[in-house]
Amino acid sequence: MTPLIFFFLVLLISYSAGLLGSLVGVGGGIIVVPALTLIFGIDIHNAIAASIVAVVATSTGAASTYVRDKVANMRLGMLLEVATVAGALGGALLAAYVSPKALYILFALLMAYTAGNMSQKRKAANRELPPSPLADRLNLHGAYYDKALKQEVGYRVTRPVLGFAVSGLAGLASGLLGIGGGVLKVPVMNLFMGIPIKACTATSNFMIGVTAASGAAVYFMRGDVQPFVVAPVAIGVLFGAKTGAQVMNHIHGNVLRIIFVIILSLTAIQMFVKGIK
Repeated sequence: MTPLIFFFLVLLISYSAGLLGSLVGVGGGIIVVPALTLIFGIDIHNAIAASIVAVVATSTGAASTYVRDKVANMRLGMLLEVATVAGALGGALLAAYVSPKALYILFALLMAYTAGNMSQKRKAANRELPPSPLADRLNLHGAYYDKALKQEVGYRVTRPVLGFAVSGLAGLASGLLGIGGGVLKVPVMNLFMGIPIKACTATSNFMIGVTAASGAAVYFMRGDVQPFVVAPVAIGVLFGAKTGAQVMNHIHGNVLRIIFVIILSLTAIQMFVKGIK
């Protein structure tokens, strides 16, 4: 494969990753990492480093739109970001001591767990969530206009402490796997904190850029960031994320959930097979 063909193929895949990543708030890493390793044979540590940079691009491309349209919950995002950044730094430092096969399997298990939780959303939809005095005190509740439903959607946040704890684990996953942490934060916000799926994905996109940037610094200093790989990934993901942010406002929440589950399930299978070979 010539360098030019490699560049444009990675650019195309990264555009798709950015589009889907911005739709479901996961940063695109769940597509970029498997594509670079399974299709192009790139070492997983270099692929994760490229994905971390791509996650920053996803956030840059999508978050501005979500913040402008007031879909992202900025107060909640800034609270959870404290835990996520700390976790991302720890994960990036730990990644150098974890074998590639272990990373593949860890990635697969994380994807399968998340997909299973998100597929149960319909059963959990009617569950009464407890009120949260802490969320009231911090004024974490929000509302946004849903263009697909053509109505204002208001919600009350609950279990902020659980969200904070899981955000630390999401940051650890981000630093280890280059996935932005949204694969954990979005399901928890949606299933256990009472936040609609669109607000979850928008808030996750708002957060993941800062999370990834903290981990990217460690990968850069270690020399895992390869410019020829990172360049097409970052460009493709940036423009894909901007497209996805425009599309998301016009898609029903249940469609987003189905897309999320399908992407995670397919990725989990691919990465698990790679890890046990």
